[in-house]
Amino acid sequence: MMKLYKLLQSIEVIESWNKKDIDIKGIAYNSKKVCPGDLFICIKGNKTDGHKYISQAIEKGAVAIIVEDYQLVSNIPQFRVKDSRKALAILSSTYYDHPSEKMKVIGITATNGKTSTSFMVNAILEKYRLKTGIIGTVMVKYGNYIEPSILTTPESLDLQHYFSQMRKEDISHIVMEVSSSALELSRVEEVDFDIVTLNNIGREHINLHGSFEKYFEYKASLIRNAKPAAWAILNLDCPYSKSLIDETEAKVLTFGVKDRSGNLSCSNLDLSTGRPKFKVKIEKPIKVGEVEYTPQEFSVDLSVPGYHSVYNSMAAISVGLLSGVPIPVIQEAINSFKGVERRFQIIYDKNFKIIDDHFANPGNINVTLETLSMMDYNKTHLIYAIRGSRGVTTNKENAKTIVKWASKLGIKEIIATLSKSHVGEKDRVTDEEIKAFKEIMDEAKIKVYLYDELPDAISYGLSKVSKGDVLLLAGCQGMDYGAKIALEEIYKSKSGIDRKEIFGALKNRIAGM
Repeated sequence: MMKLYKLLQSIEVIESWNKKDIDIKGIAYNSKKVCPGDLFICIKGNKTDGHKYISQAIEKGAVAIIVEDYQLVSNIPQFRVKDSRKALAILSSTYYDHPSEKMKVIGITATNGKTSTSFMVNAILEKYRLKTGIIGTVMVKYGNYIEPSILTTPESLDLQHYFSQMRKEDISHIVMEVSSSALELSRVEEVDFDIVTLNNIGREHINLHGSFEKYFEYKASLIRNAKPAAWAILNLDCPYSKSLIDETEAKVLTFGVKDRSGNLSCSNLDLSTGRPKFKVKIEKPIKVGEVEYTPQEFSVDLSVPGYHSVYNSMAAISVGLLSGVPIPVIQEAINSFKGVERRFQIIYDKNFKIIDDHFANPGNINVTLETLSMMDYNKTHLIYAIRGSRGVTTNKENAKTIVKWASKLGIKEIIATLSKSHVGEKDRVTDEEIKAFKEIMDEAKIKVYLYDELPDAISYGLSKVSKGDVLLLAGCQGMDYGAKIALEEIYKSKSGIDRKEIFGALKNRIAGM
């Protein structure tokens, strides 16, 4: 509980009506979640406007409101601000007593690889016996608490609540994904970041921000706004990441796989099995507090496949070093890391491989298929869940990216699915999206076997697989259940297989379970 006037001291109020100092028992931005004694903050969103729900909020017990536009309501304190989203972030942090300042917060942004990098970082910190919390696309997790995520980066009020709970659990380090939308919508406005990373930028999510330039500006703001005492980790192989070296007050650590002029470099890269082996060289001394890493070289032998995993691991290793973790501990953690669900995850590896990947956008599709091109196997079989309700442009771009790699991988046919029984209304594939996908495939003379249902598509795919082949389960929400369906079919078709062993890859999985 906090006095209203004390809470309001943290923001700039333009105008106020019915002023009185009262007890605030909580904050809400969703009228359905208002409790008696709450301060209700009206947020203008893309789909709805919180100002429309003030009467419902008051009925449920809201005792004061924050608005951007004056409202005709009586007998309740009302305060007008310029930007209610920023006000929400500031008020939330103030209400919970600025919890992120009491912990080390690591913010990870990129077009691709945020989730995998954050889980790698978490594995390194946990191996060093640090108490960690993780916030991202897959889940929010700390202590014994775990909750599937709705947003990559939660709304500011929810985020500050998680921070507060983590502080109560004595969490020392928080690893969180930071999306471009979160940066644009002020969700991380009051987060006290200690380490920030920008691994890569691709031309995705442009529709969300209007242009690539705006998309980059929002991503870059995580680096540009970092405090002087923080560290910024930048990838020299990405020109956009590299361009920020002189645009932040934070201390900068750089790495590269191709460019070896930074603090960390990569050499002797071997991707023949799909699982990278390489050496990391500390090119220049790195001093973090009382810990100093002298120039030296050490080996990395990743369990997770993919060329992109090299970059993700280089970023994670950098975070580990800046967190004061000894190199042998980093090596042990990164080498034993088994990956993140649906991120180029090998779920079956007997006489053929099944790889499960969320295949979200051209950047993700590129790194996934590039990795396949470096592996030794016979034939690629692709089962693709078309992205639903993401628009014609997104589906055309995804299709064109698949086509770009098709000839290199020997793909002459694609098994596509609408996953009708396995997606909700917001992920349904429209007729226009089907048409857009098929048009690109027809132009490339790639035959499409289109199935309404996911199990039918997977069953057909499994019937085509031979020894030494790769079956790629590709797609976002529509393919979430694909791995479980595929392994169930294999289990039923083969006698004498240990169920625990065959489903081991899905242990602790959240998606599609």
